Amino acid sequence: MGLRRSLDEFFSGDAVGGIVLIVSAVAAMMVANSSLSGIYNGWLEMKFSVLLNGEGLSKPLILWINDGLMAVFFLLVGLELKRELLEGKLKNPRDVLLPGLAAVGGMAIPAVIYAAFNWGNAETISGWAIPAATDIAFALGILALVGSRVPASLKIFLLTLAILDDMGAILIIALFYTADLNVDYLMLAALPLAVMIWLNLRGAHRVAPIILLGTVMWVFVLKSGVHATLAGVLTAFCVPLKDRYGKSPLHGLEDGLSPYVFYLIVPVFAFANAGVVLKGIGTEEVFASLTVGIALGLVLGKILGVLGVVWLIVRLGWARLPYGATWLHMLGISALAGIGFTMSLFIGTLSFADATHMNEVRLGVLGGSLVAALLGFGILRTAPVTHVKTADKRDEPITPTDRHADHAPGSQASS
Repeated sequence: MGLRRSLDEFFSGDAVGGIVLIVSAVAAMMVANSSLSGIYNGWLEMKFSVLLNGEGLSKPLILWINDGLMAVFFLLVGLELKRELLEGKLKNPRDVLLPGLAAVGGMAIPAVIYAAFNWGNAETISGWAIPAATDIAFALGILALVGSRVPASLKIFLLTLAILDDMGAILIIALFYTADLNVDYLMLAALPLAVMIWLNLRGAHRVAPIILLGTVMWVFVLKSGVHATLAGVLTAFCVPLKDRYGKSPLHGLEDGLSPYVFYLIVPVFAFANAGVVLKGIGTEEVFASLTVGIALGLVLGKILGVLGVVWLIVRLGWARLPYGATWLHMLGISALAGIGFTMSLFIGTLSFADATHMNEVRLGVLGGSLVAALLGFGILRTAPVTHVKTADKRDEPITPTDRHADHAPGSQASS
């Protein structure tokens, strides 16, 4: 029964998301370093066009994945953020204080460490935000492997921290990773956005018109120079939490998108972007300032940033540790926050276009995330077990297969 229970925990909702990501990344590395590498790279550079009267979009597959599929990923992130802000873990400012400030520290210190290794290097300093990210699916997946050894409050803390981390990543992309602006296309993008805002305020029942308008906005945003994934977030915030019939279009869309994002879109992104070419890699690449800055930022920076801020806040008496948690637990959670993976790779694609730098990005992200995952898992497995009863099932974290935890009946949150 012990083996069966362990397997059940391993393949629980949270864990499967992390497992699929690991399999995708390993598959990408195997293919990129095999006789199939030519087919793999040719597939990524294959051009696909969507044209109307000779006008439209023509991009290689890798950009359709990074600009298109990842916009759907950010649509789901935006839906989750809106729900959490209106009726979930981000609704009460007091509940957000500790993980919120920890998220800020967990983004700032890794960026500082990266900058310290790349200061004065005009070619690599633009990657400062790469180690600031946290991969929600991967981090929760590793935490799920620890099982019931950690209190539910820690899962809530990590989830809230990761959500706020995503908010920070969205702001960073908008402010620092925008190309030359085309104001005309930005003005055109404002038209479908205005209609979506109107539909949201009216409590629209159907989401199809909002998705269609969001797609039009995505095209205009893409052509404007602003990164197109931000169109996904804006579209999400225009989906009503409650329609005029009292039902929730936001919950329905979030639940419908979730399995496709976690089990298709994110793995496809990982497969397309995690193909580190190991041939020819020597000490120069492994110890390059770009690689070391990312890896140390993810491992050391996240621990110093998250744990350091939590220690300071608790020391000042502004907040307490999550219920039932110990400082060893917090060390393990801080390490898990260093699993950057999807978001770090994504910011890497925005920072660098050449193959050499991107290979170093992949080395740093994959190496740092792997060390962070093993370190966090090892610490939490050795931490003393604390048995804590939760007063409300809504304290359990949201998983890719069960995203109804915060959908409390009779919620009065508005759209």
